[in-house]
Order: sequence, then C-alpha cells, then structure tokens
Amino acid sequence: MTLGEHILYLRKKASLSQSALGKKIGTSGDIIGRYERNVMTPSIDVIIKLADHLNVSIDYMVGKTTLEFDKKVLKRVEEVSKLDNEEKDKIFMVIDALIRDFKAKKAYTS
Repeated sequence: MTLGEHILYLRKKASLSQSALGKKIGTSGDIIGRYERNVMTPSIDVIIKLADHLNVSIDYMVGKTTLEFDKKVLKRVEEVSKLDNEEKDKIFMVIDALIRDFKAKKAYTS
C-alpha cells in the first residue's frame, strides 16, 4: 500500500472525513485528499501528526511494516523491551504458549 492508501484506509477506519482529519492535524481536507491520491507527499512532521491521530506507527504509515499497532500495543511492547532478558524470555514463553493454543483451537474448530 502507498502512503496515500494507508491514510485513506485509516481515516475511513476512524470514521473521519478528510476535513475532520485535516482539522486534527492543522491542515485542510483538500490537502488530505491530495495525500490520499498521492498527488502530494506530506512532510515527516505531518506524517508524525497523522500517525499520532490515527493511532498507528510511522513505520505502518509509510509502508515499512504491515503490522498495524495501536498505541496500547506499542506501549506494551515498549514495557517488555525494558525488562531484562530473563523476564522477557518468560513473557515470550507465555505468549508463545497462548498463540500455540489459539492456533490449535482454531484448527480443531475448522
């Protein structure tokens, strides 16, 4: 997806008009439309504002990742990253077990 396609997708997901999103980041709805059509490319400062207001990472906005993390998930990842390696290993072991169980349950119900 292009940057414009990401903006369009996230704006619609947030149920915002171009005008409403423009007001949130200090620009006009017309400019948002130009970003969405890839006629104009926003500055990095505008991309940061868009990512903040649409609750995604800058990496997602610019297509560096397909993972659409919201701020709550990113905050949790940041907290885990601050732990020492032994504590991280325990957390990842629990997460891995939960994912495995979820996948197994899904496979058996299909």
